[in-house]
Amino acid sequence: MMFKKILIANRGEIARRVLNTCRELGIQTVAVYSDVDSAAIHVLEADEAVFLGDAEPAESYLNIDKIIQAAKSTGAEAIHPGYGFLAENADFADRCQEEGLVFIGPPAAVIRDLGDKITARQIMIKGGVPVIPGMTEVETDPDTIRKMADEIGYPVLIKASAGGGGKGIRIVRSADEIDEACLSASREAQAAFGNGTIYLEKFFPKAKHIEFQVLADAYGNVIHVLERECSVQRRHQKIIEETPSPALDPALREKMGAAAVAAARASGYVNAGTVEFLLDTEKNFYFLEVNTRLQVEHPVTEMITGIDLVRQQLEIASGQALSIRQEAVKGRGHAIECRIYAEDPQQDFFPSPGRIVFLKEPAGPGIRNDCGVYSGFEVPVNYDPILSKLVVHAENRKAALQRMIKALQDYVLLGIKTPIPFLISVLQSNPFQTGAVFTDFIETHFSSWEPETPDQDIARLAFIAGEILGAGKQKKQSLVTSGIVTPFHTLGNWRL
Repeated sequence: MMFKKILIANRGEIARRVLNTCRELGIQTVAVYSDVDSAAIHVLEADEAVFLGDAEPAESYLNIDKIIQAAKSTGAEAIHPGYGFLAENADFADRCQEEGLVFIGPPAAVIRDLGDKITARQIMIKGGVPVIPGMTEVETDPDTIRKMADEIGYPVLIKASAGGGGKGIRIVRSADEIDEACLSASREAQAAFGNGTIYLEKFFPKAKHIEFQVLADAYGNVIHVLERECSVQRRHQKIIEETPSPALDPALREKMGAAAVAAARASGYVNAGTVEFLLDTEKNFYFLEVNTRLQVEHPVTEMITGIDLVRQQLEIASGQALSIRQEAVKGRGHAIECRIYAEDPQQDFFPSPGRIVFLKEPAGPGIRNDCGVYSGFEVPVNYDPILSKLVVHAENRKAALQRMIKALQDYVLLGIKTPIPFLISVLQSNPFQTGAVFTDFIETHFSSWEPETPDQDIARLAFIAGEILGAGKQKKQSLVTSGIVTPFHTLGNWRL
């Protein structure tokens, strides 16, 4: 039986995304928020909202006790974690079960196993899934790591055994770099995940990052929902994703999809997840990791298949069997996603928090913008700076590229830095147009990128938008003081 009420333990665009599916299914929603998010869209759109505390994540979105209490006090039956924050926290999943709440995600034991990259590698080896050459045990001794590197050949990757998001990763191209790479990777991993253990893997230059969406229910049914090409990354984090991948032919797609299903079965997976692979220049693929949650890039899969992945998550978590068979999964056309962050591509993509002076979202056939901000919203410094996911769908890759470039050109977001001009440059480049992408694509082709539009022009546009926004506020105030009732009375300050 489907849930009547769920709590969404997240914020911004992903909280809003989950809200939309819940609304379609008639499920009541509970939002949670910190003091800097009191006027956030997800708070205003939910049926109920519970204040958690200060902006510091440990006092709000990472505070398990407060989130559990919010769920119980509002009568929520389940918690959807979104992505980030507590989404891959096994202790949180355990706590939900202890408190009689359903965690909308895989079992805690699966999260633990797959969250540790060494354990995950061991599981995949037993399950017959090809893995990247490297260590199957954690190591702290640089001399032992150097010996393994000498055996498998440089370049290699020093990687944190826990966590993700590109943290605790160092590329090593010679033996004399091992000591420093081990020290810095371990230090960063300890700070980010509370676990400084590391290990070594072979690094494949010009490799592609291909992932497969999987769905698994509690009755042993497992399917994959095609692949996503995620090779264009900055600081080991994706910024452009598309499906289908230009690198896969039908035979390779079938082989990799079968490996993804085998990976899910080997780990005892339940709910939605993503099996990530590296594809080398010889078309050999290797298991990379499993993301035990919904992915930021899930909309491109939804666009070409018509499958609502959040709905699937809710149905599986409520005890229903998968209603989709593998043979029914068909891709139609091509979809591309660009992540819109509050960050400055000229400053190594450093976060750019602040007030959004003016926002105009792109619109038109085949355009979807999962957005968590609005004109006048103050983007906080405390959280991941993602603002929206811009997605397009068209009949083929060429048409999708044209549509995305036009959508980005129509996307007006003033007051803070965003990578929109940078993304346009990437999409217009010949290497991207021909599908010649790989994991260090940005470093190779765009390390010295400069915007075409001078900052002075952006400043002028921001000033004009600010003046327009100010005029709108004055008009609203005059209407209020005159006693005229307008829609703004019910919408609240966020509308302006």
